[in-house]
Amino acid sequence: MRSNAKPQSPSPSLFNFNFNTKLILICAFFLLFLLLVFSTTSSSTFPTQQPSSTSSSISESHVSSSTPCPSCTKIPPSLANALIHYATTNTTPQQTFKEISVSARVLEKKAPCNFLVFGLGHDSLMWEALNHGGRTVFLEEDKAWIEQMKHKFPGLESYHVEYSTKVHRSDALLETGLNEESCKVVSDPRVSECELAHKGFPGEIYDVEWDLIMVDAPTGFHDEAPGRMNAIYTAGLMARNREEGETDVFVHDVNRAVEDKFSKAFLCEGYLREQQGLLRHFTIPSHRAGSATARQPFCP
Repeated sequence: MRSNAKPQSPSPSLFNFNFNTKLILICAFFLLFLLLVFSTTSSSTFPTQQPSSTSSSISESHVSSSTPCPSCTKIPPSLANALIHYATTNTTPQQTFKEISVSARVLEKKAPCNFLVFGLGHDSLMWEALNHGGRTVFLEEDKAWIEQMKHKFPGLESYHVEYSTKVHRSDALLETGLNEESCKVVSDPRVSECELAHKGFPGEIYDVEWDLIMVDAPTGFHDEAPGRMNAIYTAGLMARNREEGETDVFVHDVNRAVEDKFSKAFLCEGYLREQQGLLRHFTIPSHRAGSATARQPFCP
């Protein structure tokens, strides 16, 4: 979700990319605001007034100019924070415009909704703004980073999560997940016997039916990092365990072995809807809704 590298002097091409990305984000948020205002204005009706005299017209004109417009809508706080942040920083989200657009299209259809994001990063304000009116929750491994972000953006809902896995054990965990019958049973992750199921999230995370889940954390670029094995498997398990409907699950950095293999194995190639750049989009249906659906295999 966020870069762990030390700051370096940006090259001209990197500067242009950051500038273009920032400009695109600002324009997108501004257009979102205009749409909110337009939809509110168009839904209001104004009675036609017939002037009775010159004096009454002047009086009505004075009242109209001094009274706030009843149909005007304030810019949502989440959108305002995002606009200010991206307009005043050179730090932009790690996902590309095309990658972000994949999730944004789904949010456009489903928002306001329940959106769970693995990772708290430079794109968090953007996700919250795109899900305006819904609930957006971030799960982060770095407690110090959470405190830093909460101090700067107290409106973001985030929780600290610990992982016991290591990237260098990913092959063994993949074999366990594919061969152990307990890992093919759809259940609440808290009672699952599969080693890949994460049982340490805050209780309410398991109780919510998430409409979208973004897996862009934890850290997974070196052997001693926790990797995203737990996150990917658990995201798929929570999607299957919902009462009804479906969950859109996104996995970033699929150029890496863990993200590539685990997303195909446990989110299933049969549920893959799209890949754009380093982002894969899966749509996973409930495995509990209806007897016929409940009998389907873990992967189609």
